[in-house]
Amino acid sequence: MEGESRVLVVDDEPFLADLVATALKYAGFRTQVAADGRAAIHHATHDAPDLIVLDVGLPDIDGFEVCERIRARGIPAPVVYLTARDATEDKIAGLSAGGDDYLTKPFHIDELIARMRAILRRVQPTQDVVRIGDLEIDHQAYTVRRSGRLINLTPTEFNLLHLLARNAGRVLTKEQIHAHVWGFEAQGGDANVQTYISYLRRKIDGGRGCPLIHTISRVGYVLREGDAEKPRPADSAGPAVMPDQ
Repeated sequence: MEGESRVLVVDDEPFLADLVATALKYAGFRTQVAADGRAAIHHATHDAPDLIVLDVGLPDIDGFEVCERIRARGIPAPVVYLTARDATEDKIAGLSAGGDDYLTKPFHIDELIARMRAILRRVQPTQDVVRIGDLEIDHQAYTVRRSGRLINLTPTEFNLLHLLARNAGRVLTKEQIHAHVWGFEAQGGDANVQTYISYLRRKIDGGRGCPLIHTISRVGYVLREGDAEKPRPADSAGPAVMPDQ
């Protein structure tokens, strides 16, 4: 499961940030590094990480405020603080700001990885079959049916549809979709997303009077039954779910 999890590592010490990122890569995670609070907020907003490892003593905005700001933006990614600040009041402040765990330096990398995996097990879904109206997506069997009819999809089309289905009713931005289907550093951006949404629409909605894939102008896409003009707001839709690919 963790092999598909994307982790944002935030630390202003390049050696430590690279050390943590490298260890996480060896453990099967995909990683991205930010050196300050503003960069962390940017990446958390636009790249949709599955988990954030966050230092507190950053040069511009401290980690507690970073966590508060990303929570205010409706970003659900779990936050694990990794910091030298070990006072009880700091731990309380960090968790109260929206953090999920708090690990003090010096630390053992295996403990960090174990804590991350435990958090991801709690937040990642285990449901194999997702149903939206007459659409059925079986992640285990890698099949898609609508009204009982089997629909053949490419691996990329399947991953994109599965992402939308796990977040049914929730608008996903093009940036979020691209990061989770193609990866943080992949080329193509919005063009990739638009092209594959078009492919999916032809296969999933083509010739049907009740389309499921809807465009939300200047925002992104949502999979839902009925009128696309009434998607659930992000703060009431629950955390965005980024599935195994």
